[in-house]
Amino acid sequence: QVQLVESGGGLVQAGESLRLSCAASGRTGIRYDMGWFRQAPGKEREFVAAISWSGGTTDYADSVKGRFTISRDNSKNTVYLQMNSLKPEDTAVYYCAATLGYTDIYDPKRYNYWGQGTQVTVSS
Repeated sequence: QVQLVESGGGLVQAGESLRLSCAASGRTGIRYDMGWFRQAPGKEREFVAAISWSGGTTDYADSVKGRFTISRDNSKNTVYLQMNSLKPEDTAVYYCAATLGYTDIYDPKRYNYWGQGTQVTVSS
């Protein structure tokens, strides 16, 4: 079992930055690949970014490519999402999730563990 806790959300203006963190606890010795997803009101949960356990492979949704950066520090059992040049359309609850095996990483059904989410609101 792995517990995930997100932090770092908040209210910012368009063009500003935020860094989200996802701290893992529990069975952290297992080499989980990690993803970030987001869900806006009335919309389905959508893929944002993913990173392999080693950090050597990353993937991004087209909508955030070039603006967001996913990274991880395995010594701290923490995954980060640096979000720059934020837009109002980035407003959503952001979730981190853990999976085993870096395949179909765009599909939320592939992920075994989820955090409770952190709200990001970008005003225009």
